[in-house]
Amino acid sequence: MEPIVKFFVLFLVVVEPLSLVPIFAVLSSEQDAAYRYRMASRAVLISSCICLVFAVAGAQLLRILGIGLPAFRIGSGILLFLIALDMVFARASAIRTTTTKEQDEVKSRQDISVFPLAFPLITGPGALATILLAFGEANHSWRLFLGLTLAMMLVLLLAWLAMRLAEPMMRVMGITGANVISRLFGVILAALGVQYVIDGVIGAVG
Repeated sequence: MEPIVKFFVLFLVVVEPLSLVPIFAVLSSEQDAAYRYRMASRAVLISSCICLVFAVAGAQLLRILGIGLPAFRIGSGILLFLIALDMVFARASAIRTTTTKEQDEVKSRQDISVFPLAFPLITGPGALATILLAFGEANHSWRLFLGLTLAMMLVLLLAWLAMRLAEPMMRVMGITGANVISRLFGVILAALGVQYVIDGVIGAVG
């Protein structure tokens, strides 16, 4: 049960559904409720497919590339720590943001579900690294695999709910409230990132 809870917390902090609220509200501000429902649902569906592919084939991918779990733990920990720094200081993360040209393209697009919602906002590099690391240790236990999958889907469901309730949530918490929550999540993520590095070093040395 502990690995599932740990993964749920980490995946929740990395995906950070509340961070989607202001972005989704801005991107869909000139559209009707049907459009917002369609984009949110499609984005989460695409994200679910991406996550499931990485969950099922992630361990095999690491073996093909010749990457051991200790090395991947260290690399993932560093990546998560860098994301946490951006969250704590309320900076636009280069890992989860888009370039100016990409932002201009989004403004002229009717479909925002694949880009930027599904990738990189929901299933960015940090989320995929978290999935690879957690599911890489669940190959020999179908119960653990099932538990991790349910935890992953629950976080994606929360992301869908956050986008569906974007407008009322923005009225309640505003940009400042979203930044405060992001900073709190950032502190947790920084600690988890450091723990991954420590575990990776111990695994490599041992």
